[in-house]
Amino acid sequence: MSNVSIKEEARRIIEGLPPNATWEDLQYEIFVRQKIEAGLADSREGRIVSQAEVRGRFGQPNVE
Repeated sequence: MSNVSIKEEARRIIEGLPPNATWEDLQYEIFVRQKIEAGLADSREGRIVSQAEVRGRFGQPNVE
């Protein structure tokens, strides 16, 4: 999230919601943001798995 504080990001998320948004809408947006941030951190740290390896784990042919 670079130099943006959590409070600033939360405000941005809230301001992006429609006027009739529910608490569930807000929870979903925060959940998605957390998952994206975690995925980006994993990628930066090299905690990734190739598509070929995932396909192999599920018994799917490698499509290249």
